[in-house]
Amino acid sequence: MKLVIRVKLLPTPQQATALQATLRACNEAANHASRHAFTTGTKRNRELRAQIYLQIKDRWSLGAQAAQHVIKKTCDAYASLAGKLKAGNLGRPGSERHTKATGKPITFRPYAAQPYDDRMLSWQTEQRTVSIWTVEGRMKRIPYTGNENQLLLLARRRQGESDLIQHDGQWYLLATIDVPEPPENPSPQGFIGVDLGIENIATTSTGRRHSGRHTTRTRENDRRLQRDLAKKNTRSAKRRAKRHAGKQARRTRDINHKISKHIVAEAQRTGRGIALEDLSGIRERARLKKPQRVTINSWAFAQLGEFIAYKARRAGVPLVHVHPAYTSQECSRCHHIDRRNRPSQSVFTCRSCGFVEHADLNASHVIGQRGWWTWVCGAESQAPALTLIA
Repeated sequence: MKLVIRVKLLPTPQQATALQATLRACNEAANHASRHAFTTGTKRNRELRAQIYLQIKDRWSLGAQAAQHVIKKTCDAYASLAGKLKAGNLGRPGSERHTKATGKPITFRPYAAQPYDDRMLSWQTEQRTVSIWTVEGRMKRIPYTGNENQLLLLARRRQGESDLIQHDGQWYLLATIDVPEPPENPSPQGFIGVDLGIENIATTSTGRRHSGRHTTRTRENDRRLQRDLAKKNTRSAKRRAKRHAGKQARRTRDINHKISKHIVAEAQRTGRGIALEDLSGIRERARLKKPQRVTINSWAFAQLGEFIAYKARRAGVPLVHVHPAYTSQECSRCHHIDRRNRPSQSVFTCRSCGFVEHADLNASHVIGQRGWWTWVCGAESQAPALTLIA
């Protein structure tokens, strides 16, 4: 199982300046490669490299490996865009989102991540230092730090390339590791259904509700602050909005990590699997009023699902995805489906058998039951192959 560990570099001011110049040069070169690829339609690595490799290498004073990685990064970006278009994630052809994505070359931020292979970057894990190529020469013995357990994994199981990134004035390396997956539990004792929502971010069929009330109020305050800063439209307001957006994303990520960790730990402890709704494309399928769209789009449910998936794989917990249709309208006792079964947001009352339950808890039972039948029928579940360790 491939994971990514983030380690923090501790460069001197001179070394930091060299790293900054390197990222700037590599991304300027990547933008040039992107414009060439967009104009000529050449978006395969080998063909694009044959056309502009020497030009990029000489014009931006890049090493041979750095120039090749710049071109490959550009081609990978176009391949990713093609995949999103094919999956319909950017709307239909002719739509505003589709036209915006395809009507101009892909651009890279001045300090976007740059991949490094072992020819450009060497690790001295015992000394906790790295030697890294820059446009100003090779910088040696740059110390790094991080979580102790993750650094031990890095020393034993590092594989492949690493990415150099800058975030909020700090420097990091994202290193890939390969850890063995424990065997998946072949005979789970049932499945824990997980219902995702707004009022309760996650409700499990074991009765645990991760409330979203405080989070909802915080998000409303965030949106209010963003509107106020957008109205001001001053330079300082833009800086503050950028800082606040980063804080909001970190808060969401932290909450999702905690929720997913609890769900997977409970499933592992009780010998059960986990069932999630397949919510792919839900934003395109849902027909909601504008205030409801703002609410449902303001939480990273896909991120929470990914965190549950990779933590389940690391723990050997089976994971299945089930069809989400009518999970909120189906009775978990008699399986009668009726939209009138849910007279309010929080109450479920079956019109057939009279069963009464909290609506989210009933939906989680339905999801868990569907997960069990999906497992019995032998359907496979898709889980992300690569996720970051914070």
